[in-house]
Amino acid sequence: MKVGISVRIDVTKIDKSRLYKGAKGTYLDLTTFVDTDQQDQYENNGFISQSLTKDEREAKYQTPILGNVKVFYTDGAAKAPAIASNPTIEEMDEDIPF
Repeated sequence: MKVGISVRIDVTKIDKSRLYKGAKGTYLDLTTFVDTDQQDQYENNGFISQSLTKDEREAKYQTPILGNVKVFYTDGAAKAPAIASNPTIEEMDEDIPF
């Protein structure tokens, strides 16, 4: 499935100490969580924040949310089926035709 996602961030919230030099420029690692099935009151499907180090994740450090992400395109491909809970014996008996 292809998904088009629009990203909008507030650059004034970037922790400049997290910028680093790379071979072709200056970089910032970001993390986003996207829920293609739900939107908030502003039609956003998720948020974007600065990536955390392993130590920061373990310490439950919170980076500020820099902005939002919005799904603006999907190619219409079928979504993966939801994982169902294990049925009970009674529920399985209802589906057996004999």
